[in-house]
Amino acid sequence: MSRIGLRPTAVPNDVTVTIEGNHVSVKGPKGELSHKFHTDMNIKQEENHIVVSVPTNSKQHRSLHGTTSSLISNMVEGVTKGYEKKLELVGVGYRASKQGKNLVLNVGYSHPVEIVPEEGIEINVEGNNKVSVLGISKERVGAVAANIRSIRPPEPYKGKGIRYEGEHVRRKEGKTGK
Repeated sequence: MSRIGLRPTAVPNDVTVTIEGNHVSVKGPKGELSHKFHTDMNIKQEENHIVVSVPTNSKQHRSLHGTTSSLISNMVEGVTKGYEKKLELVGVGYRASKQGKNLVLNVGYSHPVEIVPEEGIEINVEGNNKVSVLGISKERVGAVAANIRSIRPPEPYKGKGIRYEGEHVRRKEGKTGK
């Protein structure tokens, strides 16, 4: 059995959870999320907790048990607190700015790179070289942050590029002359 799956998810007072078979909708102060889970998972709401149980102890059910439980707890946390990923731009002349809702990056290309945030995602710029991605879906926030990072990933020789805040970039030694 999954130890994470056995842990019930607490539902705060300002959050409404609707369970219809294997489709779960969570509505809170920051917004609404819904997800359709595997048909074998038994999802029940008991008072102010959500409990996930499995029909058998097979390998597939054990793996789905923890995943389903953590996805539901991420949904509840997302609609109450929200999620944030921070990125740093490291390099001479690398900077970020906002034009309306869009993010404009100058990261060493001959042209500025413009990123249009998807619905439910907010991008903020702090200073010239810090970008934060905010939203209620942990999956979407992480995907948008990874997309921004992939524009100019940090390179190992000078360490230039876009990196997550606190990310350690392993540096390599350059060529040596003869």
